[in-house]
Amino acid sequence: MSTGTQDSFGVRSRLETTGGDVTYYDVSRLKVEGGTPIAQLPFSVRVLLESLLRNEDGERVSRADIETLARYNPKKPARSEIPFLPARVILQDFTGVPAVVDLAALRSSMARLGGDPTRINPQIPVDLVIDHSVQVDAFNSPLALKRNAEFEFERNGERYAFLRWGQKALENFRVVPPASGIVHQVNLEYMATVVQSSADQSEIYPDSLVGTDSHTTMINGLGVVGWGVGGIEAEAVMLGQPVYLNLPEVVGFKLVGSLPEGATATDLVLTVTQMLREKGVVEKFVEFYGSGLSSMSLPDRATIANMAPEYGATMGFFPVDEETLRYLARTGRTDELIERVRAYTQAVGLFRHDDTPDPQFVDTLELDLSTVRPSLAGPKRPQDRIPLDDMQRAFRAALRAPVDKRGFALDESELTQHATVRHPDGHKEEIRHGAVVIAAITSCTNTSNPSVMLGAGVLAKKAVEAGLHVRSSVKTSLAPGSKAVTAYLDNAGLSPYLNELGFHTVGYGCTTCIGNSGPLPEPVSDAIVEGDLVAAAVLSGNRNFEGRINPHIKANYLASPPLVVAYAIAGTVDIDLSTEPIGTNRQGQAVYLKDIWPSAQEIAAHMDKASDPAVYRDIYDGIETSNLDWNAIPVAGGDVFAWNPASTYIQEPPFFTDMTPEPQPIQGIANARVLVKVGDSVTTDHISPAGAIPTNGPAGRYLIAKGVKPQDFNTFGSRRGNDRIMTRGTFGNIRLKNQLAPGTEGSVTTCFLDGQVTSIFEAAEAYRNADIPTVVLAGKDYGMGSSRDWAAKGTNLLGVKTVIAESFERIHRSNLVGMGVLPLQFKAGENARSLGLDGAETFSVAVDDNLAPGQDVTVTARRADGNEIRFTALCRIDTPIEIQYYRNGGILHTVLRRILNDAKAS
Repeated sequence: MSTGTQDSFGVRSRLETTGGDVTYYDVSRLKVEGGTPIAQLPFSVRVLLESLLRNEDGERVSRADIETLARYNPKKPARSEIPFLPARVILQDFTGVPAVVDLAALRSSMARLGGDPTRINPQIPVDLVIDHSVQVDAFNSPLALKRNAEFEFERNGERYAFLRWGQKALENFRVVPPASGIVHQVNLEYMATVVQSSADQSEIYPDSLVGTDSHTTMINGLGVVGWGVGGIEAEAVMLGQPVYLNLPEVVGFKLVGSLPEGATATDLVLTVTQMLREKGVVEKFVEFYGSGLSSMSLPDRATIANMAPEYGATMGFFPVDEETLRYLARTGRTDELIERVRAYTQAVGLFRHDDTPDPQFVDTLELDLSTVRPSLAGPKRPQDRIPLDDMQRAFRAALRAPVDKRGFALDESELTQHATVRHPDGHKEEIRHGAVVIAAITSCTNTSNPSVMLGAGVLAKKAVEAGLHVRSSVKTSLAPGSKAVTAYLDNAGLSPYLNELGFHTVGYGCTTCIGNSGPLPEPVSDAIVEGDLVAAAVLSGNRNFEGRINPHIKANYLASPPLVVAYAIAGTVDIDLSTEPIGTNRQGQAVYLKDIWPSAQEIAAHMDKASDPAVYRDIYDGIETSNLDWNAIPVAGGDVFAWNPASTYIQEPPFFTDMTPEPQPIQGIANARVLVKVGDSVTTDHISPAGAIPTNGPAGRYLIAKGVKPQDFNTFGSRRGNDRIMTRGTFGNIRLKNQLAPGTEGSVTTCFLDGQVTSIFEAAEAYRNADIPTVVLAGKDYGMGSSRDWAAKGTNLLGVKTVIAESFERIHRSNLVGMGVLPLQFKAGENARSLGLDGAETFSVAVDDNLAPGQDVTVTARRADGNEIRFTALCRIDTPIEIQYYRNGGILHTVLRRILNDAKAS
């Protein structure tokens, strides 16, 4: 959406295209005294600069903003803030439902404050793809897809009816119904246009977006600038507010050579993730360049871009080039669009040619693609890559390693434990540590990539022909990222072999990777419990944090789809597949992985089946109305949603119910108690789990009191529209280790009012009733993982006023500010341990209405004996606009007050 009318720098131009003449803002013509030559800027920065030029209005975007970015020094960017107005917003249903709930709540609040609720509407196009609600209940059956879809609609009727209301009541809001695909793959194959057009088609500009899923970055592989933000930040963008960011540091990642035989795009991305985590790129852009791009397919690029959250970057960007245009053609985009993309990007210097000079970067690193080796990652983090031939040794080492070294801390006497799986048909299987009980081809990272999906199909074919099979104790599943995957697997004749090994399609959505693995069969889970086993999952996902995949599985490994099939056949990760047989054939002869591994030539022989534009056009034509069950959901309600107090899925959140027209000044925090004290690498899954709701936790007890049976609990992710449940689930991960309750796991803490160990929610309620604010103390990388807005919303609703950590992951830090929670960072070299903080102290934070971004803040911790520990922390409110958000109590409070004041002024 363009609002720019000032054009202070005279760069508005005309371009002839096959669809007619259009206006554009030619960033390549920009001349600013002291400015950096455009050809030296990273491509991603050029897109940000174009946005400023096009949206210059003197209010949201000023001439000074443009000059600031035009003088960008790639080698050492100044610490200056700029606004960015994306062209669109994309949501998935787990994070999208609470976003729409907040819009509905804003409408209710607007009505209560005497304003017009219909002024609350997305101001730019918003797409929501329902992809996170499907769970793998049925599997290893031709009926799995149908049964899981039925379960999905049964469980999510209230949520879906609410989204249907939003579809009807809100402008600029489009919903892609269930069973269509994973949001990022649908975005890549269908929604993204690379070059956008205004509503009247008179103006063109780069496609760009923010999304409420951290893996929004997948679209960077298509040359589209975009990244994940929290739901609250996305809602502000929907309502016409810019994203404010400091001038980005852009790290250049040079790729040379090509992948060797036997290595996959998954192996490549695990290598890249490990390298970039070691480099340290949190809150930075990564931009890929070098001759290796010319030999890299676009799906391979998208695979790397997808995992930007895993390597910690804001983006993993690939510029537009000839492969981009080829991919648009292969996926059924029109010739007119493709020609427009070519003409526009070449005209403004956004098109990469093989001889394009390398941009300048703040730092660089390089990878020779020919050195990539088959790999997995785990057992607890995606950046912990393990070469395939080192897998057995690494797993055995993890069994013995201490927990703080990402191990399982078993002693020698526990290493030989085993148990028997007793199947209902009388069949028995013995399992040990490392037994693979889930093998899932799932997630946007890999199911978008035909090379690895076809590779899995070819491996399955060769395995079946060799007489191999999968043990009954392995829960197998295939969740394609779009129906295009099914089409090309069918057309290639590979689906029957995947089915033969148990990899029937279970649904089109984000399943095991998000925690929607569904329950293990009882005989399997009983055996794991009986033997106290470290069971394993192997999945083609991007996340493997503790407690995420399944509550009974402790070791989770990321792997390519072919390796998922291989480990399903092997039945254990305690094996060296480079030297040991994967199984035996019908004649009792040993079969090795090398015997069934697909060659590049075998995969290539099927690749044309995945490159048929007609397949993509058939699948995506009319996709918004393609699900008859979705179409049949009745739509009720008017401009203001009719909240149902009895609903256990959708409730009006309390964020705006008592909001005043004007904000109060910023005040200090006095005598706060520590609610949670944790170490390093605490993820948003630890803070706000998305998976199963425990019956014995506060959320489970709440649902039971409301008459909901445990089998109908669904997941935390599906109930994000109900703050009562989500607050009770905050810090509810079963693997959370709160240092205030030593020797425990899960959502427990010590309440210092009575010294008793209790649930975190109940302790928070006790402090609230006593009018005592609370604090969270944390280590490094606090809030890493998914862009989960409820990790910040729940923190706010538990009464936490500040989080003091050694470092923050980007999205969660901004979400905390967006919910009015103060993020403070220990000074370098300091942490809770070095300062002698055990969490029993009371904390006071000296801030007032003069708080400034990045300033030093004095924190005083008082012990029970009266002694004080005084230290200085860094305020991680990073920009002036974030100070406004914090003063107002959050982003949405700021936006609502602004809309209300604008309405009064007009």
